[in-house]
Parts: sequence; structure tokens; C-alpha cells
Amino acid sequence: MASSRNLSRWPGRALVLGAFVFTGFAGSPDPAEAQLAQRNEQFYYPGSFNWQFLKRYPEAARLFNAFDYGHAVLYETLYTAPDLERADKLEREYQYLTTDLLVRPPRFAIVEEVVEPSYAKLAWRAKMMFDWAHILHRQIYDIYADPGLSPARRDSLIERVTDYYLTKSDYAFLPVPKSMALMDEQYYSKAFREAHPKFNGLIWAYHWLQVGLYEPFIEGRSPAETKAGAQATVARFWSMLEDAPNRLPAVMPMTSAVAPNFSAAHPRAAIIFDNLHMMHDIISDILQSDTVPSARKGETIELALDEFQDSTRNVITMEMWRDMADHMGGVGAMGGPATGIIRPIMAQAPVAGDDNAAGHAAHGVPLDSASLGAPAAVDRPGATVGDSSPEMQHRKMMELHRRMMQDTVIRQRIMADTTMHRMMMEMVPGTVHRHDPEPERGARPAPLPRAEPARPAPVRRPRPARPAAPPRPKPDSTPAHDGHHPPSGG
Repeated sequence: MASSRNLSRWPGRALVLGAFVFTGFAGSPDPAEAQLAQRNEQFYYPGSFNWQFLKRYPEAARLFNAFDYGHAVLYETLYTAPDLERADKLEREYQYLTTDLLVRPPRFAIVEEVVEPSYAKLAWRAKMMFDWAHILHRQIYDIYADPGLSPARRDSLIERVTDYYLTKSDYAFLPVPKSMALMDEQYYSKAFREAHPKFNGLIWAYHWLQVGLYEPFIEGRSPAETKAGAQATVARFWSMLEDAPNRLPAVMPMTSAVAPNFSAAHPRAAIIFDNLHMMHDIISDILQSDTVPSARKGETIELALDEFQDSTRNVITMEMWRDMADHMGGVGAMGGPATGIIRPIMAQAPVAGDDNAAGHAAHGVPLDSASLGAPAAVDRPGATVGDSSPEMQHRKMMELHRRMMQDTVIRQRIMADTTMHRMMMEMVPGTVHRHDPEPERGARPAPLPRAEPARPAPVRRPRPARPAAPPRPKPDSTPAHDGHHPPSGG
């Protein structure tokens, strides 16, 4: 762990510790120092709504502090750990995160450069851009969590803090949708997810919750309903960590799919977050890839950042951005929807071989026919699994199509054949088509397919002791981490 001496090398900085800001200047910089890039912190747009999210939803807000640690320790490990030791170190960090830090998350924000001193010196601009986007994330949650704000006032403030975010042009991601080729078609692409799929899935689960948790705030019709919806979304996140990596997202969660209501109401912020999450993956790939020499990793990161601050290159249309999730496998491949209509299922409904219902219920995850892959015909009174009616046969055919699309090879072949792809898009109900009209601001978009990836029956094995329900510690009573990590053993 780095000592405070590491931070003293960087003059003119503000350290954000929880809700407090300390700014220190050690006199005027000399001429040589003045030529260096400024390293100043940004801070929150002022308003009485700030920190409402932590006050009213601590079980979710504190998870975000743990997420910051997870990103920081990942980058530091990828950059500094020798190749032969990297996998073991990341496995230890994964276990620490999923069985300790996420269970008892920090009360306050992590000072990430203490966790990632070498990476922060390598990629300071990237660190600052991530910090600034994370502040936008938190301010939007603060606005949603403030009970004194009307829906119209909330929407207005969200647009205002987005404007404020964009004024810091040196560190802002543009609200311009970017091509996935930046993440998936570079010479270093996919290096991290292929080498460390479980840790990569954990990062994608972080991103799923960070955008998905907006939905219950939009859908909730009362404070109690919003609170219950937020708790259910957090519970769905916890369910992903069971039987990893089978329940973790298989592709990067897209805000337009996981948070369709938020994306329709605030497309600029949604695009900023998708670009942020793409850049997270790109940096992981650059740090992991042996095709990028160590001496060029910082330069390569800078070039990737330039792409996300250029509004003329690798840009896609808004229509393509909205459709992108379907081309990537649908919301089911991204961890599933953040919210949904919860319907009880009949005893005969689950597909043969799926014995996860008890595990879902034990962790507080609402059960519905879509999440368990149950035949939709159970919603019709008197229907049974053996029903051979035309309606049931049609539903079975749609279920077959859904399962086929979860197979990576089949999906890639269909996507490569324009005729097959068009036919599939036309056959699946609820799919967003390219000819759909532009939704009005605030309008709820057409529902996306709610397919869940097919999973094998889990092997029952002892698990580390942990509460059956997602931990919801009270800030004033539960011991919390202070951001320091125990020795990792090498």
C-alpha cells in the first residue's frame, strides 16, 4: 500500500476524503513545474440534494465506494504484477471484494491514488476523467433520492448537472455515442476479458448496477415503492455473484438496455456512462495485453482517451446506439433488466434442469417467468407445460429462438447474415426496430427482449458464511472499511 509520501509529489491537488475537500499549495511552482499538466480535482455542482443518496440509500451508495476500490486495485495489479503472478493476485482480490469489502463497504469515497499509485502516475488524465464521470453518477442519484424534488424538477436538475459536467472539457466524456469497435476491434481488444473472465464479469456487474439502479427511482410511485424497488435491484446484483461467472454479465451492459427509462429521459448522461464503461474495458485490455509494450501503455491510453473526446471519429447515430444492445445479445446477456413486473410462477413452470429458484429466493431476488426461463404460457389460466395449443407452440418456438440467440456461435452467424438477422428481429416481439420513431423526451421506450442466458444447474458446494439476504448495514452501527486493504500475500 502506498504511503502519503506518494501523494506529496503532486502539488496543487485537492484530496476528496468522503464529503470533505482539502486543497494544499506548497508555494508557487517553479517555471519547470509550471509546464506540467495541471492536476486539480473537480467537485460537485452545489445544491441541497447532495449526499441525499448516501443518507437515504446507504446500502447502495456504499457499494459504489467499494466499486471504486475494485477498479483501482484492478488497474494497479494489471500494471504492476508480473505476468506469472497476475492471475493469483487478481483471484485473491476477487475473493476479498466479493466476500469482504462488498459485504461491508466503505462509508466514504476511496482516495483511489492511494490504492493505485503506479497506475495513477501512468494515466492521470484517465483517472481524472473517471472520477469526474463518477461524480456525475452520484449527483444524479442524489437528485433522485431527494424527496423534496418533483419529477419535473429532478429532470431539470439532472440536465443542469450534466451541463456542468460538460463544462470541464478537459475531463469530460462527450455525450456522443461511440462505435463498439473502439472496445472490441483494436489490436489489444478483449485481452482482459479472455484472460480473467470472472473479474471482468464482476466489473460488468458493477456497471450494471451503476446504471440499472436509476430505474426504480423513475418507476417508483411512492417513497416506499422506490425504496423497495432499489432494494430489489441491489438484490439482483447480489444474485449475479452466485455461481460466478455463470450469472455475471456476458457482454458489457448498455445503459439503453439496462436502464431504458433513464436513457429515454436523459440520453446525454446515458451515452456518457456508456462511453465511460467502454473506456474502463479499453484500459483493462491495454494494461493486460502483451501486444502493448510497457513503455507504450500510457501513450496508448492517451490515444484512446482522445477518441472519446473527439466528436468526429468513430461516431454512430442515436438510432444505432439504441439498437446496439440487441446486436450484442440483448439485455439478458447483460445481466438482465434492472426492474420488471414481478409475477409468482407456478410449480411446474421452471424449465427442466433449472433448480436455481430456491437460491434466487434466498437472496431476495424476485422471481418471474422471464427471469427463470419459464414458458410464458403459465400466465394464461389453465395452461400447462404440456399444452399443445397453437398459442403454446408459438411460445415454445419463441423460447427456442431465445435460447439459440444465447449461443455465441449461432448469434454471430445470424448477425453476419443480414437476411437471417432481419427475420429474427421481425419474429421476436418487443424488439426495437431501426424504423421506430424517435421517442419523445421522457417517454418510455419500447420494451427490449427480456431473455436470460441459459445456465447449467449449479454444483452445490459450501459457501462462505454470509447473510442470506443482501447486507443492509446501518451506517451508524456496522463496522465499515476505511479503504485500507489487508496484505494480499504477495
